[in-house]
Amino acid sequence: MLNFRQFEAGPDPFGRKYQVMLKWLQTAISIRHSDTVDVKFVLTDEDGVRTEKAIAMQHADLLTVSRETGRIMDDPWCTRLAALHLAHLIETGEDMEKDLVTMTLPDLRRHAEQEKHSDFAAVHAK
Repeated sequence: MLNFRQFEAGPDPFGRKYQVMLKWLQTAISIRHSDTVDVKFVLTDEDGVRTEKAIAMQHADLLTVSRETGRIMDDPWCTRLAALHLAHLIETGEDMEKDLVTMTLPDLRRHAEQEKHSDFAAVHAK
């Protein structure tokens, strides 16, 4: 995923597509007393209905995946992982009733691998 700040996701299980815009990324220690990195997105469906979703990633899990992949843990990487997870949620309908979704370690690993292949393909396509 090259543009994690604004992208289209879907279709969801009902055939709807969403325009997604990054709202913010912040450490949740300051807002929820949680050792996570939270990424909030604004979703707008085809009818113009707006919702917000926050994707939380445990700091310890991010460090684990960062070490495993050799990828520096920075804001763009965390935001891409969250965007990939949000796209997965939209496509499957999983956890769409929740405003805050916490990624599991297997989710992080899967999306890190997906992000790595996406970046590799984009670089070699130029």
